Amino acid sequence: MSRRKATEETDKLTRIAIVNADKCKPKRCRQECKKSCPVVRMGKLCIEVTPNSKIASISEELCIGCGICVKKCPFEAITIINLPSNLERDTTHRYGKNSFKLHRLPIPRPGEVLGLVGTNGIGKSTALKILAGKQKPNLGRYSDPPDWTEILSHFRGSELQNYFTKILEDDLKALIKPQYVDQIPKAVKGTVGQLLDKKNELNNQDEICEMLDLKNIRDRAIEALSGGELQRFACAMVCIQDGDIFMFDEPSSYLDVKQRLNAAQTIRSLLHPD
Repeated sequence: MSRRKATEETDKLTRIAIVNADKCKPKRCRQECKKSCPVVRMGKLCIEVTPNSKIASISEELCIGCGICVKKCPFEAITIINLPSNLERDTTHRYGKNSFKLHRLPIPRPGEVLGLVGTNGIGKSTALKILAGKQKPNLGRYSDPPDWTEILSHFRGSELQNYFTKILEDDLKALIKPQYVDQIPKAVKGTVGQLLDKKNELNNQDEICEMLDLKNIRDRAIEALSGGELQRFACAMVCIQDGDIFMFDEPSSYLDVKQRLNAAQTIRSLLHPD
């Protein structure tokens, strides 16, 4: 590959437009994004949207990343982001056009606590779902997703190939704490104590409840818990089960500084010398 061609590949799609499906409301605006787009004014279909559209569609190939549509959108539904250079072949998952790409995956290793830190919407929860085996990575091919044979071939030679093989063969049990703990009362009913007793597979419930300050609310119904209490309960439910991998999606939300430190110590206490 020539140096010029390599440079062009590296620079390809370094800036991309992201459309927030929840914020984009074509029926309530004048399609300012399309009207102000310099590429559209040149006669090219860079932005396709009408008053009857559900969401604006921005061409990744034609978009020049100027950012004008970002400023003109009345609902702040468009974002221009910089993509990592030359990561086309390392795309792990993508939900659709004009949506974020998840590049690569963190690698869980025995005896280690791995933390994922970043702003909202960059793929932390998606990465956890994939690692937990609850979501199949599409390698960026959202319209033509691969099967597991192709996915395992994609990760051939890496630690992730062995990891996913064990997940598929049920040789690894992954437990994941949900991100939105405020939805827990809609999914389960009962008191804190009753629900914890059902999952006390490691017989460490007393220690975990002590560390997370749950002993004084054991008799309280789940629907009566505050956000912080639901968060600590959700962390405890994962910590008392027998698993190989323990995943905690946003374990610090709703917690004050002291409670966050206690949650971190509780999670680290799950490590065993062996």
